[in-house]
Amino acid sequence: MTVILFRLFLLIAIGIIIYSAIKYWLDPRRKLESAHRNGEFYLLDEPSNVRKNLLFTYGTVMFEGEKFLGTTDESFEVTSIMIWTEDNDRLKGLTKNDFKFIEKEILIRYPKAKIEWKRPISDLLKKMKNEERLSLKE
Repeated sequence: MTVILFRLFLLIAIGIIIYSAIKYWLDPRRKLESAHRNGEFYLLDEPSNVRKNLLFTYGTVMFEGEKFLGTTDESFEVTSIMIWTEDNDRLKGLTKNDFKFIEKEILIRYPKAKIEWKRPISDLLKKMKNEERLSLKE
């Protein structure tokens, strides 16, 4: 009787380990962390849940974005996204083209959204826009 009970517990333990391994392998947060370590772009988002912030990584920087619901001509949509990062030191080396790429990827998912960047990214983008205006006038 104890041998059968031991085998049953062993079978249950193996099942739990396999279930945990599959759950870990399919976890989107693991994929986000892997992309962050490899310097790739990865966006973690639940489009159906407006209250849940979107997380994404680009290069060595981890960004977070807060979605805001608003009205459009036809329906309620995400109309504004505020993006920031906690590690401002990791922004070193990113260019305007990098931020354009990020905006393009987000606009694919939320075409009616206006993307706003928090400081210091917003300062850099404003400075670059001003320099473009000056160069166009010349």
